[in-house]
Amino acid sequence: MSVIQATTSRRDFLRRSLWGAAGLAGALPQDERVRLTPQTTQTGGHQHDGSTTDETDPVRKALQQKVTTLKGFDPMLYLSNFDYGQESKLSDGRTLREFKLVARDVNLEVAPGIIFPAWTFNGTVPGPTIRCKEGELVRIHFINQSISEHTIHLHGIHAANMDGAEELVKPGQTYVYEFTAEPFGLQFYHCHVPPVTLHMNRGLFGVMIIDPKKPRPAARELVMVAHGWDTNFDSRNEIYAVNGPANFYRDNPIPLRAGELVRVYFVNALEFDPINSLHIHANFFHVYRTGSKLTPDDYTDMITLAQAERCIVEFTYNLPGRYMFHAHQNSFAELGWMGHFEVTG
Repeated sequence: MSVIQATTSRRDFLRRSLWGAAGLAGALPQDERVRLTPQTTQTGGHQHDGSTTDETDPVRKALQQKVTTLKGFDPMLYLSNFDYGQESKLSDGRTLREFKLVARDVNLEVAPGIIFPAWTFNGTVPGPTIRCKEGELVRIHFINQSISEHTIHLHGIHAANMDGAEELVKPGQTYVYEFTAEPFGLQFYHCHVPPVTLHMNRGLFGVMIIDPKKPRPAARELVMVAHGWDTNFDSRNEIYAVNGPANFYRDNPIPLRAGELVRVYFVNALEFDPINSLHIHANFFHVYRTGSKLTPDDYTDMITLAQAERCIVEFTYNLPGRYMFHAHQNSFAELGWMGHFEVTG
């Protein structure tokens, strides 16, 4: 695999202004423009807060439907699908983990009947959950098969040329990111090509877990990435979600067992709104901000995060039943950021 040192600067990219409103519409294939047309021309009184005066609003109708199988998503699988990469040993005894991330353009059904032209890592939104251990050498082979320039910006500690902020990777090119996994905790990765709002809104983000050398206690581990979908590209979210489609866990509760320790790796990847949150019903959780230490920072039932902030929360339900969780921005919850745990004895 070849490694390129992409030299295109942010300033050059912005100067071309490829992704203005007209440019974006022109860049979409004809079938994608057709699927998006109802949302841009028929939404009538659809407002950012979820209110609408138009009963034909396709977003409102979609959010009222029961969510079953959706094109391009398996949110139940995503919860605990950890990618440990290809493992090998270096001459100095360290572990090397190699991963492959491919930028692909994929049509995804973000709510029943609402098809969105996403940009993805490995075909999913969020992208794969990369998992490694503190001190290991991580090598990510990034292949850009998208129509746009992209990068991978990884939150953490690494060299400047591994940061994914300036080294734009053009369509058809590759780039190799290599760094020592540090510090331990819950990290975040996303495309950093301007306008970053567009690249993140279209789905280019994911999670990296760096486990501490001293393992955390055994638990049922779940990854939850809260985000939104600006379906008509007006820089406002019409749909809110966790792990891809709206309301999936509302209609497909996450199964838990009474008495088991649950560990949620929670990340806020929301664009266009300043904060997001996680609230669980009938329980409290321990909060580990950024997961960067092994003792909790707080004990509460609601955590508020700005964009790209993340935390680990741990809790146990002792009584069986169905328990709600959601964003405590109620408009987010009513527009798709809603779920349930199904606790059995």
